[in-house]
Amino acid sequence: MRVVRGLTQTKRMHSTNYLNTFIAIAEDSPTATAKVPILRDPPSVAQLEFELLDSNPYSFTSDDLLFRVHCLRRGIDETPDSRDEFFSKGQACLRASPLAKSHGWGFHLDENGKVALVPSGSEEYKRLSCSSNLQQVRAMRNKRT
Repeated sequence: MRVVRGLTQTKRMHSTNYLNTFIAIAEDSPTATAKVPILRDPPSVAQLEFELLDSNPYSFTSDDLLFRVHCLRRGIDETPDSRDEFFSKGQACLRASPLAKSHGWGFHLDENGKVALVPSGSEEYKRLSCSSNLQQVRAMRNKRT
């Protein structure tokens, strides 16, 4: 809650976190096997997400990852106030990630909401995509039908 000019204002916080979920690649993904994003300067969203998750599996929640990428791209500090401002508006979840839509990477989110990359075409991808213990969702399509 925040007090502004003597008025009390409640901020609604949005979250992108999933628990016990597998996010499979988009139905219309241009690739069936995982590809590392092309290095660019400045780095793309896909490149930043990949670098963070590849070197730190199950270290970030979806919210943590998206906020970190936002801060890196904008060159701002990760503060509680900047996080509150970022999540005061709805944000696209990992289903909209270019890694899952175009680069062939799935996401496994564990019981704590921590996320790891899963390359499509791998045994782990096949196992997780068939697991009845996980909520199964697909990344968003690249094009409307």
